[in-house]
Amino acid sequence: MQRTMLKSKIHRVTITEADLNYDGSMTIDEDLMNAAGIVQFEQVNIYNINNGERFETYAIRGKAGSGVIGLNGAAARKGHVGDLVIIVTYGQYDESELAGFEPTILLCDEKNKVRKRLDI
Repeated sequence: MQRTMLKSKIHRVTITEADLNYDGSMTIDEDLMNAAGIVQFEQVNIYNINNGERFETYAIRGKAGSGVIGLNGAAARKGHVGDLVIIVTYGQYDESELAGFEPTILLCDEKNKVRKRLDI
């Protein structure tokens, strides 16, 4: 049996840009993507703390060290610059992979930099 498990979580980052005219996706600072183990074009789920919106799209790399968190295309309607969001990914795992399984959870500061990595 396969189970869908939390793979990674980037907690409480701030939207820095929203571009309705872009073709779609979410721009994430490359440093955050690397730290969370998110690859370009991977599906991400976004939970907007400010307005309760929950939606999914795919990740694209933003400039490393920039702190960019951007909503693009239709996703730009789901939040505003300054909103706090949680970005999560899920993975499919066999039962045999679950012993010792731990997701990557990153807590971020107001500049969208990792302030702490949680060990569960």
